[in-house]
Amino acid sequence: MNRRTFLETMGGGLAAASPALAASKPNLVILFADDLGYGDLGCYGHPTMRTPHLDRMAVEGVRFTQFYAAAPVCTPSRAALLTGRLPIRSGLTRVLFPYSDGGIQDNEVTIAEALKPAGYATACVGKWHLGHLPQYLPTRHGFDRYFGIPYSNDMARPFATGPRYNPGPPLPLMRNEEIIETNPDQAELTPRYTAEATAFIRDAARARKPFFLYLPYTFPHVPLFASARFQGKSARGLYGDVVEEIDWSVGEILGALRHNKVDRDTLVMFTSDNGPWLIKKEEGGSAGLLREGKGSTWEGGMREPFLARWPGRIPAGTVSAEFGSTMDLFPTCLAAAGLPLPPGIAYDGQDLGPYLRREKSGREALLYYYSDTELRAVRKGPWKLHVASNAPWDGPPGVQKHDPPLLFHLLHDPSERYDLAAKHPDVVRELLGAIEEHRRTLTPGALQR
Repeated sequence: MNRRTFLETMGGGLAAASPALAASKPNLVILFADDLGYGDLGCYGHPTMRTPHLDRMAVEGVRFTQFYAAAPVCTPSRAALLTGRLPIRSGLTRVLFPYSDGGIQDNEVTIAEALKPAGYATACVGKWHLGHLPQYLPTRHGFDRYFGIPYSNDMARPFATGPRYNPGPPLPLMRNEEIIETNPDQAELTPRYTAEATAFIRDAARARKPFFLYLPYTFPHVPLFASARFQGKSARGLYGDVVEEIDWSVGEILGALRHNKVDRDTLVMFTSDNGPWLIKKEEGGSAGLLREGKGSTWEGGMREPFLARWPGRIPAGTVSAEFGSTMDLFPTCLAAAGLPLPPGIAYDGQDLGPYLRREKSGREALLYYYSDTELRAVRKGPWKLHVASNAPWDGPPGVQKHDPPLLFHLLHDPSERYDLAAKHPDVVRELLGAIEEHRRTLTPGALQR
């Protein structure tokens, strides 16, 4: 079933038939950083960046240590989060630019679209990056409101540089489908996003409607900007200023939930789209003990912080080594709302709810690590097999094929230093078989460029 058929089948929506049903649904909030590394938060071990609100989320909820973005760069990662599907299924495998004519297609169902028939108010606030043309904007894909920029903050004049760029017009700031400013003051983006998000929470709470808020921050993607309140305040320099302002924003979101008396009715999740942009040096973040960063299918490119908080539903103070990914957020949100997955669509995520609530343990889902359309590695349980590895995005070019493949035990060796392929040929055969089966059964989407 495609998006159009799904929406037509759901008709006027469950809320129209039963307002009480809509009122009983939980609120859902996804906070999504850009280029934040695994080691960039206090609760993940950073020694100098102060992130008290995110640290409090960890104390009041659960912190995952083995959670992944679905891709090591932004467009495919965002597509995977909103659809619950590997980017290759949607064709959104490559970063889109201001000159791109592709974007998210009508046959994809987003979290917002799946929730709308149940009476949810929906808003996207921040960086979209799934197509800038009208047919691809959030308001055409399930969101009632949109406020933000349509692609990365370095892609338009005056910031776009280097051979991969063909800069478009000045950076547009949009409200719904209208450009309301060009080249907005980027130092004020995080505060403005925060004001929009808290206003949406207030409006939805007053209307007694369940809501879905998706807040993909512009930062800490370069160029870095922090408002005057945070400039020069972090011991980590400008990068730290930016992360600490995002932490403040998270605190404001949590405060708005409490102020509007919907705190205990709301599942809040925080993660990032990919690892740190290491070639930016001090303007990039840290993957901690993990290898490499953004653009790479080594762990540092795709393993991310993940925090989830839902008072009374998620046990407080939990540190979980369960496996999870951003593709799980689609089924997790729908399950929390009591909704089935749309039929006839291949999903790669699973409901994390039982693992968040500690009702289940020991998940061993397969994770496929893609770079654009090429599969580079697979993980099952503690084992990760690399058949190829690519350099970080914008780094030295080249892809190294691994024949024989490289095998790492990620519980023993999260830094991927010690190849164990020769010692475990049975594991190598099993994971190569998983790759072959995946390739045999996969139906790729039309590539969007």
